[in-house]
Amino acid sequence: MKTIPFGRFNLPLHPAGALVMGILNVTPDSFSDGGQHAALEGAIAHAELMMEQGVDIIDIGGESTRPGSPAVPLEEEMRRVMPVIYALRDCGAAISVDTYKPQVMREAIIAGVDMINDINAFRADGAIEAVRDSDCALCIMHMRGEPATMQQQPVYDDVVLEVIDFLRERIAALTAAGIARERLWIDPGFGFGKTVEHNYALIKATRRLIDELGVPLLAGLSRKSMVGAITGKPVEQRLAGSLGGALAAVAHGAKIVRVHDVAETVDALKVWQAAH
Repeated sequence: MKTIPFGRFNLPLHPAGALVMGILNVTPDSFSDGGQHAALEGAIAHAELMMEQGVDIIDIGGESTRPGSPAVPLEEEMRRVMPVIYALRDCGAAISVDTYKPQVMREAIIAGVDMINDINAFRADGAIEAVRDSDCALCIMHMRGEPATMQQQPVYDDVVLEVIDFLRERIAALTAAGIARERLWIDPGFGFGKTVEHNYALIKATRRLIDELGVPLLAGLSRKSMVGAITGKPVEQRLAGSLGGALAAVAHGAKIVRVHDVAETVDALKVWQAAH
């Protein structure tokens, strides 16, 4: 089976499947599970559960990026995420950190993370320099605006084309800095400055994004409002809709799905892969 370099790992890629990235929010205010894993012991316990469920990558985030959320000071984000990274770095799963702050990126790389997952697409001053000389994977996400304001009437002439153009420019900026293209992933940023219609247009265009940009794609739509808009269900009842969205993204070529519900997603993907 083909593998892909991912920090300390070479992760397997099933031709018709995807890797499962489990969300570990060490925040008091994330939209779905805020506060549940904020303490170190709770975070470790949830990570161990995801390991038992078959997770491939654990994505640690210390700042909520839900629509309307305020920024978290650097020192507070460091206090939240660094103990968890050190506790989990040898757990057997690949470790990702969800941050846009270059200082957090540097410390996380020293601690041994395998991916930097940046909603700001490495646009902050010093972000490219922080990651350039490491070997970790880098996920470049599209976001219109910033979390505090991004859902205030987002408008595009052609959302797919504009997302492709943005991601192409960011890929060029990173590769021009000497970063190997093999380290790069893209994320269209479902729910980050987009309407429901924009989000579904981007899911349908997943294969186009991959083909035009030439790097693999991460899809994160678990429990988001785009699922609720279709199903009419509140956050805590969006499992089935989230599984449908994950499988749709994989059908269109996504190679990582970022999810809250690891066990159910792993099972769904096993059946999906067996049917191909």
